Amino acid sequence: MTRSAGTRIGLQPVPRWLYLPALLGLLLIAIPPIALAQRLPWQDFWGQITSEASLQALGLSVRTASASTVLCVLIGVPMAAVFARTDSAVLRVVRAIVLLPLVLPPVVGGVALLYAFGRRGLIGEHLTAWGVDIAFSTTAVVLAQTFVALPFLVISVEGALRVSGASYEQVAATLGASPTRTLWRVTLPLVFPAMLSGVVLAFARALGEFGATITFAGNAPGITQTAPLKIYVDEISDPQQALPLAFVLVAIALVVVIGVHLRRPDRSAVL
Repeated sequence: MTRSAGTRIGLQPVPRWLYLPALLGLLLIAIPPIALAQRLPWQDFWGQITSEASLQALGLSVRTASASTVLCVLIGVPMAAVFARTDSAVLRVVRAIVLLPLVLPPVVGGVALLYAFGRRGLIGEHLTAWGVDIAFSTTAVVLAQTFVALPFLVISVEGALRVSGASYEQVAATLGASPTRTLWRVTLPLVFPAMLSGVVLAFARALGEFGATITFAGNAPGITQTAPLKIYVDEISDPQQALPLAFVLVAIALVVVIGVHLRRPDRSAVL
């Protein structure tokens, strides 16, 4: 049995004419970063990305994205397990709500967060009475990033759980393992590669968040001004100054995506 080069065993090769629109799609995605690199002021590149303002914004982005990724794991993995192992009309509606940030404009998400956790928000007014103000703080940045990044992790883990099935869990149950022990010793190790992919993609999404952050957290240097927000401000005042930090974010995103997709494929891989 022969197969064309690059075609996986067991899969039929695609029609050759599909390569043309595929190439056009590749060019649409690849040309903008190439153009960005071509316009970079390379002579000032290192000085600009190591400036105090740039390091401050990039450092805040990494810290808040890391915190939001931890939150995504803590609440996203349990949600994914519930969605994958329980089937009801109510949970299908709940799942749609959880995935809403995937299609919601980030600015709209920021407005919604503001009316939920702002000083006069649904929850925020009660927190303010206790002396806790979330909006326009670093905590608001973390919440905004978690809001937009959470669905990426939920989809990855849920999809892997559905593909892997429940046969191993059933075997563990027949051997006397409790549901909690089965979760830690069987379920999570089984879907760990997909969970790792979800974690990486959630971190990347949080790192690049802009719309919800600027609406809900503001743009205060050192407090809420993440790297995307600084790029936006620099683009308005001096476009050339915005290019180095923008290129750094492109490079980080590229490394993340390559790292995820070069991972050895398996049945639990979803994204």
